[in-house]
Amino acid sequence: MSLATRNGTGPVEAPVNPPKVVRQRRMRPGLLGLAVLLIALGGLGAAFAVTSVRATGTYLAVARPVEVGRQLSADDLVPVQVAGGQGLSPVAAARLDEVVGKRAAVSLTPGTLLTMAQLTDDPLLGPGQQQVALGLDPAEVPARQLHPGDKVLLVSTPDDDASGSAGSAGTRFSATVIDTSTSDTDDEVVVYLALAVRDVPAVVALNAQERIAVVLTGAA
Repeated sequence: MSLATRNGTGPVEAPVNPPKVVRQRRMRPGLLGLAVLLIALGGLGAAFAVTSVRATGTYLAVARPVEVGRQLSADDLVPVQVAGGQGLSPVAAARLDEVVGKRAAVSLTPGTLLTMAQLTDDPLLGPGQQQVALGLDPAEVPARQLHPGDKVLLVSTPDDDASGSAGSAGTRFSATVIDTSTSDTDDEVVVYLALAVRDVPAVVALNAQERIAVVLTGAA
């Protein structure tokens, strides 16, 4: 207790202010419940994200280059395990038998995941077309290697044994490469082409006379 003095008098008791009482704020039950709910949702979201990243699946990947139009074999594909996969549409490894035999609609690159959008059941030989085979010397092939789907132009060459208009050249026929093979007995390259039905008789006749040149106009 503090004391005060007056002039010429003894100590007099001074009044003391009572202590202030600080009232504690009470949290509303609604806000407390909302905070707990947000914390719980945050934990669930984090757990879902971790689970999604760690989840793995087995899918088909391209094991070796596959040209456009070529049919897939089991050796062209390899199963791989991929973590996650959200936003992707790879083909599950269990569907191997389903994709074998389909044709590549685009060039397939090794190490990439296979998708159904890259495959097709459509044959390279379309409606109104027939298949012909041309035997060419290596020097007559317009590229080191022709691939299914390549676009070529067949051009007739002059006939040295004919005279006048009969020996004229320059007739053109558009065709699409279906496949190629090399003879085991010689270096002859056999090119299988899809050709319009109306052009088949003329091309066959020119091929028999060895009067056809092949020009590559578009690579697959």
